[in-house]
Amino acid sequence: MDWNSIYEAYAVNREMIWLNNCGTTPAGSHIVKALSRFMQGYARKGILTEVARHSKVQKKIKKILSELLNCSPDELGLIHNTAEGMNFISHGMDFVAEDEVILLENEYPSNVYPWRHLEKKGVKLVTTPMETSPEAFLQALTRLITAKTRAISLSAVHWCTGMPLPLEQIGALCEEKGIDFVVDGAQGVGMQPLDTQKANIAYMAFPAWKWLLGPLGLGVLYISKEKLNSLKPIFIGTESVVRHQEYLPYKSKLKPTADRFTISTANFNDWVYFEAALQFLQDIGFAAVRDRIFELSTYLSAGLAKIGFKVLSDQFPDYPTGIVVCEKPGVGSDVIMQHLKQNKIVAAERLGRVRFSPHVYISPQQLDEVLRVLKSA
Repeated sequence: MDWNSIYEAYAVNREMIWLNNCGTTPAGSHIVKALSRFMQGYARKGILTEVARHSKVQKKIKKILSELLNCSPDELGLIHNTAEGMNFISHGMDFVAEDEVILLENEYPSNVYPWRHLEKKGVKLVTTPMETSPEAFLQALTRLITAKTRAISLSAVHWCTGMPLPLEQIGALCEEKGIDFVVDGAQGVGMQPLDTQKANIAYMAFPAWKWLLGPLGLGVLYISKEKLNSLKPIFIGTESVVRHQEYLPYKSKLKPTADRFTISTANFNDWVYFEAALQFLQDIGFAAVRDRIFELSTYLSAGLAKIGFKVLSDQFPDYPTGIVVCEKPGVGSDVIMQHLKQNKIVAAERLGRVRFSPHVYISPQQLDEVLRVLKSA
């Protein structure tokens, strides 16, 4: 793979070193070209433009994602973000008083706030500790499961530590206990192998703009075919029903796919953006993308250790991750972050530590520069 050409495709590399790809991602030249081409066509013919047709783009996005996640395109719906998806799930499931939902300690808010309304129904929200290894996490989670556990909703990868969770083992546990497994895929999809079937995932939501290099404000909802008709839609719109382009007479029959949750007119610009991003990743090969991310993160982790940083992923060395979380004894994370900012290096601060997340367009030479800067922090 010509990684240098991918480096050159990202104009951000001429301005700064962007190492917050598990937060948001900048656009490459392939995105700019796709959007420009679409907007030129839209300027000439509006929605009649032949440049990018609604159904064709939607179908392509769902096809690529379904192959990545080992699911049917019919199990995927395009929404806006993870929080929206989690609200669809938590409001649509049938809970009763004294049911229990297990959530993750220090979880991202998008997988916490949507569940809190259930407490008014008498549902108990239980928190499982983060732990320092996937094995320890699985043991702690198992101890919390009771006969009243109705759902377990967890991130695929913890956003503050970078630790991947053992999804397939958790999914098997849920299947054994008759529990619905819900996944926030924000930090996993595109960076970790994630098989919806092997992990027995009932529901999942994730954004486009992290490891998938897509646009802000676009997300994806996965609903397993076995669960689709048991998840009650909390919103119904024009595009929720069959033959939605026939506005009259009104219809009561919902689409037989997860598209019923798209509801109404989407931001089609984002779909064009996302299609181009996914095609870019597919052309590289999602396995090659993961390998490159892990190669870069391993390189950075090793370099950090050599200059006196403590790297959190050392606690789970058998589980590769693209998220590198570190700290330097005796030096505050705020001081390190300010030093990085002054040197045009973009990272994030989480739980008093510094978080880096390289993607395929980052070069080892850039990581060498980061290490040089940090050595003097």
